[in-house]
Amino acid sequence: MGELETFRVPGRITGTAADTVLGGAMVRAWQRDGIFQVAADGGQEARTRAALAASRRFFDRSAAEKAGYVNDTSYSGYIASGEEVTAGRPDASEIFTITPDIDPAAAAAGLPCHGPVPWPDPGYRAAMEAYLAGVGGLGGRLLRLVALGLGLGPAGIDRLAGLTRDGWHHMRVLRFPAAARTSERGIGAHTDYGFLVIAAQDEVGGLWVRPPVPGESRPRNWLPDESTAGFAEHRPGWIFVRPVAGVLTVFPGDVLQFVTGGALLSTPHKVRLADRERHALAYFHEPRFGARIRPLDPGRALDGRGGGAGAGGTGGSVIHYGEHFTRMFMRCYPQRATTRRIEAEGLLRSLAAPR
Repeated sequence: MGELETFRVPGRITGTAADTVLGGAMVRAWQRDGIFQVAADGGQEARTRAALAASRRFFDRSAAEKAGYVNDTSYSGYIASGEEVTAGRPDASEIFTITPDIDPAAAAAGLPCHGPVPWPDPGYRAAMEAYLAGVGGLGGRLLRLVALGLGLGPAGIDRLAGLTRDGWHHMRVLRFPAAARTSERGIGAHTDYGFLVIAAQDEVGGLWVRPPVPGESRPRNWLPDESTAGFAEHRPGWIFVRPVAGVLTVFPGDVLQFVTGGALLSTPHKVRLADRERHALAYFHEPRFGARIRPLDPGRALDGRGGGAGAGGTGGSVIHYGEHFTRMFMRCYPQRATTRRIEAEGLLRSLAAPR
């Protein structure tokens, strides 16, 4: 694969012929490469630089200080290197996760994952919230374009974006150490569990993606007995995503694959450590926590190519987004205090959705 295709996203998406052409090009780029780039305007580039600078300052703190920024009501907060597990192996990434910041007094009783963000300081919070606002607006515009590109037409322009209004948008702020002589594994191969991923990386690089392979069977990550953790990690076909200044990378997650009946496939990706430390921001533009998600067209893939189970079709009738999110985080962080609390209090029972 050569250079990734890069698009400029208009400030407003209204369903014009030009919007439809742009959305179609984005859909084709995902179907070919699994990923594309979006050119960041000056404001977004400034927000990205500020967020990465705040991230570096935080991760430079002592391990003991960073470990204090956690709670047991949400998955927000600090995650030490080795705490996250992919396919049974610890990842090298050091992470600060930001999920919706919810006062426990305002949270509905019995819901898992609802709690405050343990912000390390006001400057960090301001930089991250500004970045989240910027990529959040971009996420909504991208989904309107994708709906047009999938052939939903101006009448269906909000069929995807509408699912993410007041969504469970969140972000993983990541630091990767320099590679050790014994290991170059940063994060093991996986697909992301949600709807839409918008990522920024610094100039170091380390992200690898696996473009769609025709006829390749893959697990459906939203089903309890299937997992993409470790999927195709050692097979050929992985492509290095070269860092490019002034762009964001965008790819689909599991729920978008489910919604489109396999017309868009969630993109497997992994991180290899480089010869020096690396920083990245991974934003997830998501449905509402309580949303029950169904395929837009359960009978066929939206682009007419077919989306059976082997090709990444639905394999079920409903995803309860909050249940899916919770199960994915419990799988990645089996020893975290939040996971133990969910298990001890049986909090998943309130989320079980009819299949």
